[in-house]
This record gives sequence, structure tokens and C-alpha cells, in this order.
Amino acid sequence: MQHESKDFTPPENKKKREVKMIPLLITVAIGVIIWNINPPAGLEPEAWQLFAIFVATIIGLIIKPAPMGVVAILGLTATVLTQTLTMGEALSGFSNSVIWLIVIAFFISRGFIKTGLGTRVAYFFVMKFGKKTLGLSYALLLSDLLLAPAMPSNTARAGGIILPIIRSLSETYGSRAGDGTERKVGAFLTKVAFQGDMVTSAMFLTAMAANPLAMSLTAEITGETITWTGWMIAASVPGLISLIIIPLVIYKLYPPEIKETPGAAELSRQKLKDMGPLKISEWYMVGVFFLILSLWIFGPNMGIDATTTAFIGLGALLLLQVLTWDDVKNEQGAWDTLVWFAALVMMATFLNSLGMIPWFSGLMEGTVSGMSWIVALIVLAIVYFYSHYFFASNTAHVSAMYGAFLAVLVAVGAPPLLSALLLAFFSNLFSCTTHYGSGPAPAFFGTGYVSQNKWWSIGFVISIIHIVVWLGIGGLWWKLLGLW
Repeated sequence: MQHESKDFTPPENKKKREVKMIPLLITVAIGVIIWNINPPAGLEPEAWQLFAIFVATIIGLIIKPAPMGVVAILGLTATVLTQTLTMGEALSGFSNSVIWLIVIAFFISRGFIKTGLGTRVAYFFVMKFGKKTLGLSYALLLSDLLLAPAMPSNTARAGGIILPIIRSLSETYGSRAGDGTERKVGAFLTKVAFQGDMVTSAMFLTAMAANPLAMSLTAEITGETITWTGWMIAASVPGLISLIIIPLVIYKLYPPEIKETPGAAELSRQKLKDMGPLKISEWYMVGVFFLILSLWIFGPNMGIDATTTAFIGLGALLLLQVLTWDDVKNEQGAWDTLVWFAALVMMATFLNSLGMIPWFSGLMEGTVSGMSWIVALIVLAIVYFYSHYFFASNTAHVSAMYGAFLAVLVAVGAPPLLSALLLAFFSNLFSCTTHYGSGPAPAFFGTGYVSQNKWWSIGFVISIIHIVVWLGIGGLWWKLLGLW
């Protein structure tokens, strides 16, 4: 008697399979096709082989046949199995100090969430400035701005701290998704907070996970070093102007029905009362935050780099028992970042050293030949910005295009550091356009307060504002700083 084999996987688990075979086969097929194309003249076979693996990896990050870490591991493994790189070379990314900076910053950000300090900060500003809906939106942006330097996960920062407060405030005023009351306050606050998070992510090297990737690529391609302080100063003026303008623009384009929100201040006051006075763990967190902020700014003068500062901060939090070792082990976002970041940095490094990026920059230089470097910078920066419509991840976009565009700009005579910083800032700001372009986007869009049409149309207007502010006012500011 024959028995049919049965799949005892629960139905809900079948839907959550991590590996999707058809997208995976598409990813592999693209890599194989490129691999079997003869390398262009002047390019070594190893460079072309690594390029094929790199493209397949980026395609995998875009269409997501598996989690990012899985795709990165497969790409890394392919470089060794095909003998494109040695095992030592393939693992070299894990020794990159920039990677550890962002990983440790994830652990530090956990302290803000665990102690409740991040939520307390947000409620404090809402209490002080939240009597009007517009003021309430600025209070949320100010909270995000203060938390951004030490929270590299903008998804955790905006989605884990700011968004729950928005939901609570919105429902207090009878603004709920799906019942026709979205426009009371919920839609406005949701859109402003999301757009503001894209700006705060651009303002600090440690405010978004892919920022250090841009920093690492810059060092590999140009030899220039972007410091934590240099990034912050360059982004400060255009960033603050964007944060001032954006709520006003959205207030005009997509105004809330309720303009006065005196109850928000009272609600926040009650929430703070319920939280009680600052706990000892919160005081410790405040102290460590100012310690690492000070060392990120002044540490280089004492021979303490940004990564060392991050380790000092983590060590202090562990010694003070603000964090436990279990907290460190359970911070999945940090370990996930370590894996995909190491693999991508490794590939980008060897694409440069094997000659792929220099070859591509030489090829592309012809497309902008005859242009002044200023015109080439503006044109390529805008192309880079709007190409994000094709990406569902900042990291995938930076990995795929940042190095190549930077190399072309340097080749046409644009100042390397100026070009690197502009592309790095745009690597955050371009996520303003769609509801899928960055980690926080699905979380905010998923609340249901804003329709897709409104999300895209307002996002496009904001994108124009960003380009004008950061290229115009930012350009003048960078001139004063001597970047060009």
C-alpha cells in the first residue's frame, strides 16, 4: 500500500518561507548570463566575474528572493567557489572598522528604546510645542533629530519611537485609518514625520545604516575621508532648512482638519507622569550619549576615531548594566547589518582594486564630456536621486550606483569630497519619493492614513524642494566650508 508523502509544514509557515525559488532562479540566471559574456577590452577576467556576482547580489537585494543577509552570504560564497577571490579576501569586509561603527551604534540605539529615554524625549517636546498641529509636527521632528546621531536604524527610530506616538495622538483626536477621519490629524503627522526622518537620516553619519557604506566607498575610490563631524557640519544648514520647510509645505498641500491640539500637550504630560522621574538607567543613557557625541566631535583631535568611540559607548552601557550581553546578542538588526554590509563592502573594494570601477568611470566620462564639472555634478546627482524609483532599499541603491557615479564625477573634475557628500546626502533624501524606498516607508504607509497617490504626489514635490535646498543653499554653504 502506497502512502503519499505529506508536507506537515503549517500553512502560515508556508506563506513565510524565507527563500522564494523563482526570484532566486532569476537572480542566479542574471549572474550567469553576465558571467558568460566576454569581458570588455582592457578589463581583467576576475574583475568581470566579480561584477557578475555583484550584479546578481544587487538584483537579489532588489527583488528579495531571500533576506538581505542570505543574499549577501550567497554572493560571498560565490566569490570563493568561483575562485574569483580567496577566502581571506572574501572575509576581509568583516575587519572593516566602518562596519563595526554602525553595528555598535545599533547596540547603543537599543539603550534608548530599552530605557524608554527615546519615548520620554518625544513626549517632552510634544508637551512643550504640541498645542497646535503644526507645532506638534515640529516637536516630532525635533525628537527625531535629537535621537538620530546615535540611532542608525531610521526604521527603529521613526517606526519604533515616533510612529507609536503619532498613532496615540491621532486616535486621541478621533483620527483613524479606514473610517474617513484620516485627515483630522493622522495623515498630516504621518507624512511629516516620515519625510522628516529622511532628512535627519541624511544629517549624521550614524543616522542611517547605509551612510557608512557611502563613507567606505568614498575612501576606496577617492582616498578622501569623511569624518563624523565633517558630515554633520556639511549637512547642518541644508538639513535644518529642509526640516523647517517640509512641515509648512505639507501643511499647505495636505492640511489637517484639526489645527489646534491642546489635548496633545496634556496627553504627553500624563504619559510623562505615568513614566515617573528619570530612572537611573536613563541618566546613565544620557551620560553615555553625551560622551559618545563629544568623542565623535572632538575625539579625532585626541587620536580616538569614530569606531573606537562607539566601542567606548557600548562598553560603558554594559558596565553600567543599561544593556546586558543578552541585549547585544538579541539585536538582530545589528548582526544582520554586519553580514550584508561586510559582503557589499568587500565586493565594492575589490571591484575598485581589480579595475572595474575605474574602467566604468572612464567609459561614462564620455557621456558628460564637454560639460563643466558643476553641470555634470547637478545632472548626475539628479539622475542618481530619481533612479531611486527603481529601488526598494537605500542599501541596494548605494551599493549599485554610489561608487560608479562618484568615480565619474571625480573623473570629470568635480571636487571628490563635495561629490561624495552630495551623493551621500541624496542617498537618504531620495527615499522621500515612494512608499517602498526605505525601511520606514512601509511602516508609515502601512498605517493607512495616506493613500498611495497622495504619498507619491507629495513625495515628488518634496523631492524638488530637497534638490533646490541641498544643491542651492547647500551649495553656497559648502562653498563657505571650502568644499569647492
